[in-house]
Amino acid sequence: MELLMGNEMIAVPPGQVTLSDRRTQRSWVVEVEPYQLAAFPVTQALYAEVTGRRPSTARGDRLPVECVSWWDAVRFCNALSRRVGLTPAYRCGADAEDVEWDTSADGYRLPTEAEWEHACRAGTTGPRYGQLDEIGWYRGNSHERLHEVGGKRPNAWGLHDMLGNVWDWCWDVYDAEVYGAYRVLRGGGWFDEHWSCRASARRRSHPAFQVDDVGFRVARSVVRAGTS
Repeated sequence: MELLMGNEMIAVPPGQVTLSDRRTQRSWVVEVEPYQLAAFPVTQALYAEVTGRRPSTARGDRLPVECVSWWDAVRFCNALSRRVGLTPAYRCGADAEDVEWDTSADGYRLPTEAEWEHACRAGTTGPRYGQLDEIGWYRGNSHERLHEVGGKRPNAWGLHDMLGNVWDWCWDVYDAEVYGAYRVLRGGGWFDEHWSCRASARRRSHPAFQVDDVGFRVARSVVRAGTS
């Protein structure tokens, strides 16, 4: 799968993660099955190769793609899957509220919120998997601009830029009763203060919105032997 050269998929072990929401003071435990997660956010070069588009405000092949909506990310996952001969994970209707996830598919997809946090923590229990200046680009060290992927130290499982640089879109709806179709964002970005760059921090955005500090990384389910 030469398209992902330089952005290998990392095998993430199963585990348990406790998610929490500061607004509602609610917490809930999620069991996570084994899966794969990209070592880096999707780069502008990869996004352009798959889609023919360069939507980002900043330009650079090794910069994370940004100004991509949740809907854009879903369509990218399906396009990448088809390009490399995998079964697309999503059945898409006319808009972002009409997307179904085929959990039996072996194609690329967005991580769930629980998968994202489990992978970010990589077995740690604190707010971050290392000192923020060593692991992520945020307002305190980014000079208020985007940076190339992989420039900071990865976590223990080999995942880079889980905190800072760009927020990652996740599959999950944030809170359907209050915010409707808004989807979860995780990780913090280059313009955020340190308190937003934590493993547990949650943000939300409409699935059609495109923002200059929001990107994504791809995941794959481990659905059967021989699909890696």
